[in-house]
Amino acid sequence: MNTKLLDSINSDISATKEQLMDELHAMIKDAEELLQATSNQAGEDAAIARARIQKSLQVMKGRMGAAEAVVLERTRHAAKATDQYVHENPWKAIGISACVGAIVGMLIARR
Repeated sequence: MNTKLLDSINSDISATKEQLMDELHAMIKDAEELLQATSNQAGEDAAIARARIQKSLQVMKGRMGAAEAVVLERTRHAAKATDQYVHENPWKAIGISACVGAIVGMLIARR
């Protein structure tokens, strides 16, 4: 049962990380569009601000790439561990799946 709980927690964390990554991608895209839209703005202060923002965006892209690689590696590791557990304990996995299916069936039937 502890393995099931850990898998559930890992799944929730993974979904949250994916959502965060999607939001960061959208933020970077919006910031790049803003930089392009303001490229015709004159003034030394505007040019300095654009350069600073572009540098920050490049750093953020690099960090996101590294974070995505870590998330993918952890996801692969979790999937491999789950697969190994199921192969080592097939009857427990079947029993847990049957219990979860019965509970979901009862909840659906109540509605």
